[in-house]
Amino acid sequence: MEYIAGPEDDGLRVDSFLGSRSEVGSRSQAAALVEAGAVTVEGVPRVKSHKVSPGQRVVVHLFGSDVGLPLAEDLAIAVAYEDDQLLVVDKPAGMVVHPAPGHATGTLVNALRGRGIAGGDEYRPGIVHRLDRDTSGLLIVAKDPAVHRRLQEMIRRREVERRYIALVHGRPASVSGTIDAPVGRDPHRRVSMAVGGVGARPAVTHFRVLEELRDLTLVEARLETGRTHQIRVHFLAIGHPVVGDPVYARRDALGVGRQFLHSAVIGFVHPVSGVTLRFESPLPEDLAMALAEARRRASLG
Repeated sequence: MEYIAGPEDDGLRVDSFLGSRSEVGSRSQAAALVEAGAVTVEGVPRVKSHKVSPGQRVVVHLFGSDVGLPLAEDLAIAVAYEDDQLLVVDKPAGMVVHPAPGHATGTLVNALRGRGIAGGDEYRPGIVHRLDRDTSGLLIVAKDPAVHRRLQEMIRRREVERRYIALVHGRPASVSGTIDAPVGRDPHRRVSMAVGGVGARPAVTHFRVLEELRDLTLVEARLETGRTHQIRVHFLAIGHPVVGDPVYARRDALGVGRQFLHSAVIGFVHPVSGVTLRFESPLPEDLAMALAEARRRASLG
């Protein structure tokens, strides 16, 4: 779908500009499309706060049905925990969280719509936070709007524990540390993020070394914020890209076929019951095999 901004639209945020279009439906749905990478302004992906100018061409790709909503699909998803208010999903690598250009079906959102999950907006029902397509592991899904709002507020207030396991190139200078660097859209590569990129927002990652494996290092990364590609961009910024990362490492030393990054721990206080919940997910088979190979090579060295 294509729109041309008029004089009356000068200075409008792109989510406001699109939200007034009946085909999109609302500002929140427009924002979801922008964040999904489905919107370009003059051929360039922009953040939702980007302001349009008269004459600019804004293109939107909608998915699923004729009103743009994702289709409900009967897809098997591994569930670590479920009650009447929320569930914790163990997402496999290769599954996109919500529809985007080229991925209209087979996503976690399609599976959730098939289960009747609610909360959030219609484009991303129940999705509280995201994982990249080729990042595996745990994420939280809400079942009703009130719980969804509370969980998102908890993440903003840094009340949700999120720990990842990553294998990175080289050896960090210290056994633990904090990477505090804003992350935004790379102005030159539409699929990439960058420290200090377009629309950069504060981003903080804490890490500790778990195991040194010759020229590779196994680390645990704890998110304080949750920007797109945050861990991948942050470790690249300190000179230690994630092994197998097709965007930021550009080499796959162990033949993993994806970035060696796994959401291993989720912990939070249940927003309704007040019970403290904490879940752990072991490395999936492909990463476990790659780690075993890294250890084998290290032992030979």
